[in-house]
Amino acid sequence: MGLREALGALLGISAYQTGKPASGSIELDSPEADTIRRMYGGQLQPIAYSQTRWYLADVEAAELAADAGSIAQAAALWSAARRDAVVAGLLSTRTGGLVRLPKRFLGDAEIIGSLELGHHAETGVVRSAFDEMCPPQEIALLAADGIGCGVGVAELVPVEGRDYPVLVRLDPRFLVYRWSENRWYFRSFMGLIPITPGDGHWVLHTPGGRNAPWQNGLCWALGRAWVRKTHAALHRDNWEAKLANPARVAKSPAGASDEQRRGWFERVAAWGVNTVFSMPPGYDVALLESNGRGWESFTKTIEEQTREIQIALAGQTVTTDGGTGFANADIHKSIRADLIKETADGLAYTLNTQCIPAFVLNRYGEDALTRCPVMSWDVTPPRDMKAEAEAMNTAGMALKMLTEALEPHGVLVDAAAFCSKFGIPVLGDVDGDGKPDEIVKSIDKGRQEMRPALLRAHRDRQLQEAA
Repeated sequence: MGLREALGALLGISAYQTGKPASGSIELDSPEADTIRRMYGGQLQPIAYSQTRWYLADVEAAELAADAGSIAQAAALWSAARRDAVVAGLLSTRTGGLVRLPKRFLGDAEIIGSLELGHHAETGVVRSAFDEMCPPQEIALLAADGIGCGVGVAELVPVEGRDYPVLVRLDPRFLVYRWSENRWYFRSFMGLIPITPGDGHWVLHTPGGRNAPWQNGLCWALGRAWVRKTHAALHRDNWEAKLANPARVAKSPAGASDEQRRGWFERVAAWGVNTVFSMPPGYDVALLESNGRGWESFTKTIEEQTREIQIALAGQTVTTDGGTGFANADIHKSIRADLIKETADGLAYTLNTQCIPAFVLNRYGEDALTRCPVMSWDVTPPRDMKAEAEAMNTAGMALKMLTEALEPHGVLVDAAAFCSKFGIPVLGDVDGDGKPDEIVKSIDKGRQEMRPALLRAHRDRQLQEAA
């Protein structure tokens, strides 16, 4: 099996998918592409211009364009919606908070050691090679694109002086999908570049599914809510600018001349801070305020759309003013646990199949691909130590009372099964069954030896009571 076949098997590439990109495209590792990139400082993607005003019609147009294979408008909508404070806060908790949770590696000990601790001979500093290859901020942005657009893209850029690349997230608005080829392309300034996930150059993150992942992104729900919220805020600002400040009314008597009315009007028009008026009989000043309550509808719309954003991102309505920031323990309180697990599993799958194999291939060679380790994030909620201690104490008292109650009847409580059921750690227990593995046989033997003695004691007690 060659390298391409091995990577295809690792990624689960369909046997029906062709490996030939469209004619006219340029390969990322070709000499022409390398020459052009060096002319532009290594930049690959064009300038991403922002759209500052959005309407619901734009959201519908983005949906139609995405179904045709161009997700540029969908990604632009997602980028614009992320400027909202609620979206930014909850998304950073779901992505940035996630990638900073503890990581677990399984597999070959040698490769895991090189991933967790990478020694730099020049500086003598020991750092995580995995974090240097996959910077937390970059993979957090990649995970956010997967949540919003259903698909994200990144490049593994070579680094001089080390044998593994660095992951650089790219803007998903330059992704193009061709249905006829079942292939993704990246629209760079040098033309369309075919994307081959896991080839050591490209990383394609598709938590939205392999078929039409953009349809399962949150950009549609969040986009509509954000557009309505933005428009409501603009209308409320417009109301405040026009009607929040009351109008000043200058009243003059019916017999006043035009010159007197004009003078009185100018004095009222110059009304400022701490202004004092001396009004002869017949003259008066008043404030004309709007009695309309239309501004309440704008505020209500903003609150409703904010709630929709919270439910879409966190799976629940949460309190977002819990302090200056989120700690690792707070992510489980802010985001629904199954959503954290979903994001973590999808991102770990992408890194395990497209990033870690590139590290193993560059450092250990093609034959070591079969020894690739896998990583995951520990997303289990922090344990409540007090509640756990109280539960163990209650279980211990129950075990003691059951043992004392059953002993006169010659019945023994299976302490090992009891410990296993309630998760009580036992010294020497490796397999988690509640029994010390090295003395299991002696426990069974002791139980069998004690049973006749207990039965005799129980029979003697019954004889004494009968006598």
